[in-house]
Amino acid sequence: MNRKTISILALGLLASGCGGERSNEGLVARVDDYTFTVDDAVDLLVDEERLAADAGVVEALADLWVNYTLLAEATATDSTYGMLDFEPMVLRQTQQVMVFQLRDSVIQVDTFVTEDELRQRYEAEEPALELRARHIMFQLPIGATQPQRDSVVAALSGVRSRILAGESFELLAQQLSQDPGTAFNGGDLGPFGRGDMVAPFEEAVLALRPGDISDVVETPMGLHVIRLDERRVRGFEESAPLYRRQVQSRMVQEAESVFVAGLYDRAAPSLSDDAVEIVREVAENPGGSFSGRAARRAVIEWESGSVTVGDLRTLVQLESPTLPMQLAQSTDEQLEEFLRSLARRELLIRAAESEGLRPERDSIDAMIEEAGDQLRTAARVLGFFDLDQAPGEALEVAIARAVEEALVDNLSGATQVVPLGLVGFQLRDGRSTGTFDTGLGQVVLDVAQIRAARQLSPVEDALATPTVPDSAGR
Repeated sequence: MNRKTISILALGLLASGCGGERSNEGLVARVDDYTFTVDDAVDLLVDEERLAADAGVVEALADLWVNYTLLAEATATDSTYGMLDFEPMVLRQTQQVMVFQLRDSVIQVDTFVTEDELRQRYEAEEPALELRARHIMFQLPIGATQPQRDSVVAALSGVRSRILAGESFELLAQQLSQDPGTAFNGGDLGPFGRGDMVAPFEEAVLALRPGDISDVVETPMGLHVIRLDERRVRGFEESAPLYRRQVQSRMVQEAESVFVAGLYDRAAPSLSDDAVEIVREVAENPGGSFSGRAARRAVIEWESGSVTVGDLRTLVQLESPTLPMQLAQSTDEQLEEFLRSLARRELLIRAAESEGLRPERDSIDAMIEEAGDQLRTAARVLGFFDLDQAPGEALEVAIARAVEEALVDNLSGATQVVPLGLVGFQLRDGRSTGTFDTGLGQVVLDVAQIRAARQLSPVEDALATPTVPDSAGR
C-alpha cells in the first residue's frame, strides 16, 4: 500500500462505521470498522511476482489480515491477553505429557542387545550411509493451486536445465534458492544420514550417485533440485554406538505399536456413515459454529468413547494452518485413516487417564505462561508492541498501519508469517469479521491485469537474456 494513503484510508474506515448500514462494496475483508479494501490487497500483491494472481492466495492474505488486525488490537488493549483462554491451546502438550508417562510406566521393553546380535542386525540391513548434498529450493505460494504449483515446478525445472547445460549449481543456489539457511553456502546441506531428512527428500538423494542432479522433488518445505556430492559407507565399528541407539529406539517403537494396536483392536472403533463428509466440511470452514448437539455428534466411536465434531474442529484450529487444505485435498481413504489415527490418540489419552497420569497444575500453568510469552514474542516481531502512534492520532489508525507494515514484511520475506491457530479463532469470537468473494475476485483480476500490462524498463530490457535474430534479421 502507498505509505501516503494509509492514514487517510484508516481514517476513512473509522468514519464509515459511524451510523448507517455498512457497505461491503470494494472490500476484501472486514473486522468491525476496520476494512481491507481491494486496492489495499492489490498494492500488497502486485509486486510480489512469486505469488500468483489466484483466489487462494488472496483469500489467505485476507485471512491473515483479519488475524493480524485482531492480534494488534488485542496487544494494544491488553498485552497480557487476559481475553484469551490459553488452556485449550496447551491441551495437545498436556496430552503428550500424559502419553509419555503412560509409555514409561506401562510399556516395558528389554532393549539389551549383545555385540554379536548388533553386528548380525547391521550386516542383515543396508549399511549406514553418510551423505552430503546441495539443493536449490523454491517455496510454493500460500494455499497454492495446481496451476501455481505447475508454474513453480516449471521454473525450477528451468533452473535444473541450466545446471545440466553447465551452469554452476553453487552460484545458482546463491542467486535463486529460497532456503535462507543454505543459499549463502551454495545450497550445501552438510553431512547427514538416514532419517535426518523428510522422506521424499531422502528417497530422492538415495536414488542418486555422486554428481547426479535430481528431478524436481516436492517436500512439505517446498520444491527442490538436489545434487549428491558424497556418499560414504561407514563400517560397523564406526557406526556401532549410533546404530545401537537406533535399534533400541526401533524396539521401543515396535512395542508401542503393539500396545496401541491392542487398545484399538479391543475398542473396535467404527466410523459414522457421513464421517468423511463431516471432515471435509470442518476443513472447509474450521471457524464455523455448531449447536451443542451437532458438536457432540460422533464421527468415530467405540463403546466407551468417541471423537466428536467438536473435537475435530478444535484439532483443526490447533494444528498447522495447512491441515485444513491437506484434509480438503485428501482422498476418502486418507480421511478415514486420519480419523482412525485420532481414535488411537484418544484411546491412548483415556488409557493414561485411567492410570491417573495427569500433569500437575503447576506444570499446566507453566505451559500456559510459556504460550503467552510466545504470543507476545510473535506480536513484538510483527511490530504490534510499542505502536508508532502520532500525537493525537487515533489508536485504530496506528493499528491499521502496523498491520499493513507486518503484511508487507511477510510478503517480502523480511519476516515469517505467524499462524495464530486457536488464538485467531478466539479473537474472532463476538466480532464482526468476514471475507467477501466479490472483492477476492476483483483483486485477482486487477493484479493479473496490472502485471500483464507492464513493460520492461530500458534497464530491465538490457538485463534480459538476448535473443538471436532469425535469418531475416528479426
